[in-house]
This record gives sequence, structure tokens and C-alpha cells, in this order.
Amino acid sequence: MGKYKILIVEDDSDLREGLSFSFSSDGYDVLETETKKEGLQEIKKGGCDLVLLDCNLPDGTGFELCKEVRSYSNIPIIMLTARDTELDEIKALELGVNDYLSKPFSLGVLKARMKRILQEKSESTKIISGELSIDQSVCKVYKRDEEISLSKLEYRLLLYLVENKNHILSKEQILEKIWDSDGKYVDNNTVSVNISRLRTKIEDDISKPKWIQTVHGIGYIWKE
Repeated sequence: MGKYKILIVEDDSDLREGLSFSFSSDGYDVLETETKKEGLQEIKKGGCDLVLLDCNLPDGTGFELCKEVRSYSNIPIIMLTARDTELDEIKALELGVNDYLSKPFSLGVLKARMKRILQEKSESTKIISGELSIDQSVCKVYKRDEEISLSKLEYRLLLYLVENKNHILSKEQILEKIWDSDGKYVDNNTVSVNISRLRTKIEDDISKPKWIQTVHGIGYIWKE
């Protein structure tokens, strides 16, 4: 389901390069920065799954970076620090750091903690409905572990139906949610046509749909 991208914000070049080599060998995509400014720039670009953050940086502290990032992002952060005091650890956790490791640390322990955090992140963005799995972190849909190719519109339609499982959604509700509410470029058949397309991709038997069922005269329901 794709590689995880790890951002390392660390000014110790030997440590940074060593971590980068090890993570790349494990199959991660790795970005390296050595200052607070560069780290913030990369985080704001989006696309990273986890940040390894040094506490002491040339142009500021990891505490300052974390505080700023937490004002707009919940990206997982593990802080690495040469400081081994309880107050620093408490401060880091209060700022929203997901984990905290004092140098020198075990690479194996760091990788295990990274794996746990990434697994939790992945699970929190997944919706499972029977044989269907929606991974919201990458906007992909899988059926029996095989990826289903959906358009952006089909993906949004599927997500709306699944998020309202076992509740009838009228055509008007679906139009307002998925298309322009003023209906400038849609007609009465828009919903039914797109429901039909979605069924052909996810249902085993479109003549007897299991998930997307029609409620005649009203709309549709995702049955689970």
C-alpha cells in the first residue's frame, strides 16, 4: 500500500546519514534536513508520514518546531535528544510529541517505535467494510487486498456512502455533497449514472448489489 515517507530533522550529519541509509534499506522513502527552517518547509509541503526530530537545531529547538507544527498538523513526531531529563521529556510530550528517545539510543528500539506509530496512523485512516478497505491516507480502495481503480469523484461518492452506512441517502443529499449544490452541471441522472459506475467496480454481481442498494423513490443505502 505504498512506501512510508520519513523526514529526518537532525544537524548531526553522521547520525542523519546513518539513519537515512538504514531506513532506506528497510524500504522507507527518506528526506533529510538539518535546520528547523528546512524541517518546517518540508512538513508544510505535506506527504511525510513521520518526523524524526532532533531537540537541538542550529536555528532553534525541536520544541519550537513541534509547537508550530501542532498548530496545523497531527503528523507523528519522534523526538531525539541528548538531553536526558524528566522535565524535557514532559515538555516534549505536552507539546504533542508521539515518542521521545534519549541519545545514545538503540536503532532497533527506534525502528520498533516507528513501526508502531505508523501502524496506528494507518489504522486510524482506514475504513473496513466487509471485503472492502478504504485507505484515506492515500485515497485508495482495496477489495480482497486488490486495489480498485476509482476516479476522484467515484472515491468521494464511495466514501460518503460508507461513512453513512445503513442510512438512506437521498439523491438530493448526494448531489449536494458530491457535486455543486446549485446543480449547474448536473442533471437528474447524474447520481444514478455514477452509482451504476461505482457498482460495476466494487460489486460482485451488479444485478444483485450487496453494498450499494437502491431505496426506490428515495435514494441509496450502503448496507453492512
